[in-house]
Amino acid sequence: MPDFPTDALGLYISIPFCRSKCTYCNFASGVYPASEHARYVDRLIADLAAARAWAERMGVELPRRVDTVYLGGGTPSLLAPELITRLFAAVRAEFDLDPEAEITAECAPGQLPDEVLAALTAAGVNRASLGVQSFIDSEAKRCGRLHNRAIALADIERLRSVGIHNLSVDLIAGLAGQSLASWEESLAVLAATAVPHASIYMLEVDEDSRLGREVLGGGARYHADLVPSDDAVAQMYSVAIERLKQAGLAQYEISNFCRPGMESRHNLRYWQRRPYLGLGLDASSMLREAQPGHLAAGRVLRATTTSDLTAYLAGAPLAETEWLARARQHEEAWFLGLRLNAGVSVAAVEREFGHAMTAPALKAAARLVETGLLVSGGGTLRLTPRGQLLSNEAFQGFLGLNEESGSDADRDVERARL
Repeated sequence: MPDFPTDALGLYISIPFCRSKCTYCNFASGVYPASEHARYVDRLIADLAAARAWAERMGVELPRRVDTVYLGGGTPSLLAPELITRLFAAVRAEFDLDPEAEITAECAPGQLPDEVLAALTAAGVNRASLGVQSFIDSEAKRCGRLHNRAIALADIERLRSVGIHNLSVDLIAGLAGQSLASWEESLAVLAATAVPHASIYMLEVDEDSRLGREVLGGGARYHADLVPSDDAVAQMYSVAIERLKQAGLAQYEISNFCRPGMESRHNLRYWQRRPYLGLGLDASSMLREAQPGHLAAGRVLRATTTSDLTAYLAGAPLAETEWLARARQHEEAWFLGLRLNAGVSVAAVEREFGHAMTAPALKAAARLVETGLLVSGGGTLRLTPRGQLLSNEAFQGFLGLNEESGSDADRDVERARL
């Protein structure tokens, strides 16, 4: 595994505001008064200004050079143009943005006014991710989306007209009322747009969303009784891999597909365990301990902000920080790396963590190869198609392997409230 670079950082900025809350959504986002937007940006700007002093107190590296920025949501395009301008001015005041930095904004179709689009492009946004979810109007309406196919397609062309050609479209497999035929239609429309990137998500059924709670409770609100079965969703996912491949969008991660060279550079940071700073509501950071020499030898700090907007606006500190020692980093090297179709290089993991720590993981991997969840070849371990569908089961095989054999320092995970 290559040395972890100390001279480049990714910024994730959470914008939690929505015009309506989708039934399937389990993110820390919602419908809030527009009057909160300016207060929220004020807090983001304050956090940007305080980030370097915080990093010094925590003893972590915070590179000044930034090569990816990601505005996630919520719906970032709900911010007024002047707030977008202020926010990016603050980013540039505190960090050095690469001239070729990838700067992404998530957009909801139909919620991208001309003046906001102009502010985003002026700020340097050069990539957009559109939460289409379905090109079938009835499916989009059932789950609470406010757009239809025509609006989504028009916004793709509007983005291209202002020079943003690096576009990604999200679709969800498993929406209420979705059939294999309607799913194939959505995939065909996506392919026809010729966007260079797509994300395909399987519907999450959990109690953190209104739809998930209804499905788990056996109810019918939010059309929960129309949600396809797990087997049907798995079939849709498999069909998506094949259809997108035929359209030139090769799978490079469990949920992500792209044309050659068009991977999401920011999202790759997460899977490759490269440093990023998260700002805003329910945002996470991953930074490496400041120390001389090779940073991979040190600990990793993960930090998360509060998910309560009122508390955040009132100045709440970080909700939690967690130091990850070597054993935990080793686990993450496997279950994050295996998300990528390229898989995990055994030699690279051994170089970073040593044979003694890696040996139990290789035994676990051998068992997963026998069960058909992993495949081995060329010194690399990768998920099989079945393993992608059962990825959580595969990842579990790499957890807790060094608890008995590791040193006290390796097992230590410090938690602190700031």
